Amino acid sequence: MVKEGLADALRSKPRHGESFAARAARAVRRTLSSSAAREVAEITRTAAVLQQPVTTGRQIAVTSIRGGSGKSTVAALLGTTYAHYRHDPVLFLEADPALGSLPLRLGAEALRWTTSEIADIVKADMSLLDVTGYLVQLPNNAWLLPASQGQIGVMLDSRAYERAVVALRRYFGVMVIDCETLPTEVARVALAAAHGRVLTAPATPEGITSTFSVLQWMQGLPRHVIAGTVVVLTELVAHSGVDLDEAAQRLRSTGVTVQVLPYDRHLAAGGRVQTELLAHPTREAAARIAADVFQLSLAQKRH
Repeated sequence: MVKEGLADALRSKPRHGESFAARAARAVRRTLSSSAAREVAEITRTAAVLQQPVTTGRQIAVTSIRGGSGKSTVAALLGTTYAHYRHDPVLFLEADPALGSLPLRLGAEALRWTTSEIADIVKADMSLLDVTGYLVQLPNNAWLLPASQGQIGVMLDSRAYERAVVALRRYFGVMVIDCETLPTEVARVALAAAHGRVLTAPATPEGITSTFSVLQWMQGLPRHVIAGTVVVLTELVAHSGVDLDEAAQRLRSTGVTVQVLPYDRHLAAGGRVQTELLAHPTREAAARIAADVFQLSLAQKRH
């Protein structure tokens, strides 16, 4: 959410994720090859994964080891993908009280209750309609519970976080949790309790090296933690020159799944994520990441 008075100053015309020339070239390639059929087949496979029924709401925790790695952007893309494919309600839960950017990325225009407050409000006898009255409504049967109201407030501790998740999890098929950066207490609690985990890292030599060190630490945790983790390397600039194939192979050696979120002009500009303006490779990558972590979440029992 952008405070009133700043909106006009910060508003700019959103850019498409890729240039017109790149879009035109892709259209020509699809016309002259069989890529269109392959694309349809891939979308069908992805949809089949994302639409699998759940008996217990899946908790997908998204965190990072440093700010500026695209954590909230990835959380927004994941939740939006689940809301698009699934018929049950999806909740975006923000567990980053330090003025996180998830509400801005989701285009929330007004914020009411926060994660720390909802922990003591939701009762077992409430209906979904009762609960959603405290949440911010988003398109496609999705809802947002922010961690703050656009200002520094009561910090979220691990006990309040756990109470909020326990109170809300039975109402939603998928909860995408935008956590604080590691190794804060709330992030560690969220990762340990989640069914699936996403660790975002900038696709830079420093980001990859630091992430490998964190994954080595995670190898000392219970096996299900690292086995249910997807590392997302986010390209923050175009043509960085980093060998991402080699980096992914190195990171996979620790036992995680690795995906790359390619550079996208629309995402790089900040502000609300408008899916119709995302580059085609970005939409494909978001669907793959969502499917990977959802499949991993289904393979694990809650620990």
